[in-house]
Amino acid sequence: MRRVAWGITGGGQYLAESVKAMREVAARNRVCTFVSRAGEEVLRMYGLLDVLQEISRGGYLEEIFLESESGRSFPMTGRLMLGRFDMLLIAPATSNTVAKIACGISDTIVTNAAALAEKAEVPVLVLPTDLREVVTRAPYAVNREVCRGCEICPPQTACPQGAISGDDIRSIDLMLCDGCGTCLPLCSSGAIDAVRMNVRRRCIDLRNIEILRERGYVILESPEEIPEAVEGEVFKRNNMHGSE
Repeated sequence: MRRVAWGITGGGQYLAESVKAMREVAARNRVCTFVSRAGEEVLRMYGLLDVLQEISRGGYLEEIFLESESGRSFPMTGRLMLGRFDMLLIAPATSNTVAKIACGISDTIVTNAAALAEKAEVPVLVLPTDLREVVTRAPYAVNREVCRGCEICPPQTACPQGAISGDDIRSIDLMLCDGCGTCLPLCSSGAIDAVRMNVRRRCIDLRNIEILRERGYVILESPEEIPEAVEGEVFKRNNMHGSE
């Protein structure tokens, strides 16, 4: 059984797939979850925040630490320096998180965890959101070209979070939406949906990923690789600085 520190950042791409993979990992290992402020917001938008309790069930080294509740010093990331974890997994890792780690910046709970893991030679696995060009699902939104601005809007009335607003063309406040989907079948015009987006790579993102690879970070290309990588030989401690 391995002790896994899991960092979640604010990327929608690969988020649901990473959660699914970590459910499999948690069935055989102990998982402690560290969530950045942006990660918390995006988890809520996709309706996945409460699912974390099925992965990190609350015992020692199986807690959920939210950056929004952890102060500015992120004391619980110090467990990485104390050798409490066998590895740190960051999935998904946004381009912003990858860039910060590449530049040595540690101002979020996840980038701080990465810095301490590297100092303590704890193996780090990173699943970047910008390694490949993909099509990903965005949170729910109102298609303004389809919305008819009904005088009585059933989705607006029924939304348990009060996230839908507007007297004419409606809109969804993603800071309130929790991705429950109550609104979907209630919109007679079918104006509410989860938008699909093409995610393209930037050259600078690829360079930052290569910087991490050169420093010994293990870069994954898909969430499907997570369970095997966590339990495989790839995480022997001597791999962390194998390129030096």
